[in-house]
Amino acid sequence: MSGHSKWHNIQKTKGAQDAKRAAAFTKIAKELIVAVKEGGGITDPANNSKLATVITKAKAANMPNDNIKRCLEKAAGAGNGDNYETITYEGYGPGGVAVIVETMTDNRNRTAGSMRHHFDKFGGNLGTNGCVSWSFDQKGVLVIDNSEEEYEEDAVMMDAMDCGADDIEAEEDCFTIYTAPEDFNAVADALTAKGYAFASAQIEMVPQNYQKLESEEQAAQMEKLIDAMEDDDDVQNVWHNWEE
Repeated sequence: MSGHSKWHNIQKTKGAQDAKRAAAFTKIAKELIVAVKEGGGITDPANNSKLATVITKAKAANMPNDNIKRCLEKAAGAGNGDNYETITYEGYGPGGVAVIVETMTDNRNRTAGSMRHHFDKFGGNLGTNGCVSWSFDQKGVLVIDNSEEEYEEDAVMMDAMDCGADDIEAEEDCFTIYTAPEDFNAVADALTAKGYAFASAQIEMVPQNYQKLESEEQAAQMEKLIDAMEDDDDVQNVWHNWEE
């Protein structure tokens, strides 16, 4: 799975800390609310696996516990008017880069129009469901910051495998641990119990292969496409196979 620097993307997001943090918390709040609703109103993560996954993601993003608690109370409250639905869009960026966009929206017409606009504006095109998702695998992805070199690769690898991980990848400043989606919560909990903290933790669409863009113009357009989508209030996640 090498060739795509997950740590690079995390550092880029954390670089614009204050500007990105509020938007990230807003998106996670949506996920918390939807997880509670889809879990039949259950706000206990021990009995709502999807909620447990989102809470792990929220904590990795440094979302305060008070914020999480308020979201759960809002989701469980009678008469809560939020009515989000999850819609996934697929398409191609410049140079044929495969792109998957996960959205949560209360207005599917608005969101569909925005997605088509983003793809068209930055040299891509919106495709049909399934046009690129076949080339991605859904995996649990846990990233451990090692920029201070406090962890030894062999020890992290042994701990990850003992906790049920499928694979681990050592990058320059981090370790990326992969799990089956159904094992994500158990592996995250087990590693947390061993004292590990995560820079990022969520279920992701991981490309089977990566694509390079030789043209600087195409690379610049791809960067703008990703930024535009990530800045869209309806967008939760953008997955792609661009080898940056």
